[in-house]
Amino acid sequence: MEQIKLTEYSHGAGCGCKISPMLLDEILKTNISTALYPQLLVGNEHKDDAAAYDLGNGTSVLSTTDFFMPIVDDPFTFGRIAATNALSDIYAMGGKPLMAISIFGWPIDKLSADVARQVIEGGRAVCEDAGIPLAGGHSIDSPEPIFGLAVTGLVENKNLMKNNSAEEDCFIFLTKPIGIGILTTAQKQKKIEVGDIDAAIEAMVTLNKQGSALASLDGVLAMTDITGFGLLGHLSEVCEASGISANIWFEKVPLLRNVEKYRALGCIPGGSRKNFMSYGHKISQMSDMQREILCDAQTSGGLLVIVKKDGLDAFYKTVRAAGLELEPIGETAAQGKYLIEVL
Repeated sequence: MEQIKLTEYSHGAGCGCKISPMLLDEILKTNISTALYPQLLVGNEHKDDAAAYDLGNGTSVLSTTDFFMPIVDDPFTFGRIAATNALSDIYAMGGKPLMAISIFGWPIDKLSADVARQVIEGGRAVCEDAGIPLAGGHSIDSPEPIFGLAVTGLVENKNLMKNNSAEEDCFIFLTKPIGIGILTTAQKQKKIEVGDIDAAIEAMVTLNKQGSALASLDGVLAMTDITGFGLLGHLSEVCEASGISANIWFEKVPLLRNVEKYRALGCIPGGSRKNFMSYGHKISQMSDMQREILCDAQTSGGLLVIVKKDGLDAFYKTVRAAGLELEPIGETAAQGKYLIEVL
């Protein structure tokens, strides 16, 4: 039987399908005011990863949703990636997920119910790994395959991570290598060599569970996950919200294997170009290579963590317990001419 290739049924892939940051700003000009809803601790004012609603007992409910079109051909793997990506928003806010419901669009005239079931089962497997139920959902007949989750979580208010809580003179860490957009574009363009996509898939299906533990550390001030707007896009959101700038040490940014090779072959996601057009004026001058890598549209990427320099010991102990060996990729600074300087 011929193997289904899901990416042939979608015009975009993963978080690269996101509306550009510039256009999204135009769409979302009207913010939900937390002044009108005092229990709403986090809305969309600072482009945080999830909304937070205070329960009045020292904890808040977290609510988020994320969905996209296939980034890989295998339906079960697509389901795993989409679910992992959606759950990441809860971990990035310092919380723990409680349950999820699915968001599912399917071209019923093109793809079978069996393929659809495999996508859902992939999402269910990730939810089980996170220790939560996939408790229901909603489906529609859609021209292209779409899958994701709406996730409910819980966080202690004292551990709530927000984009506006970073400070200058802190180190910046990233928990997963970048380059996912370039590698998956190489796959879509049929330029990928055997084995080169495997590390990207492994990164995309790895839950950011360590976010909950990191948020409890006094030295961790802010955290967000790196997805469709790229490293520079999501870091710029933190810098803008916090009134600071940042320096990124390009040579210290971890990359997936052979990213530079496929970048040189022209495997640049359309979303990455839209990213630079949206926020490039806020960034210092870069080479083409730096721009195409640092603006690369990630899917289910790692956590960007802002850590006070006197909190490094506890931070390193926590990430090593999670099996990670990290080093800073930059540092925050007082607000300057650019939001981010690439060095």
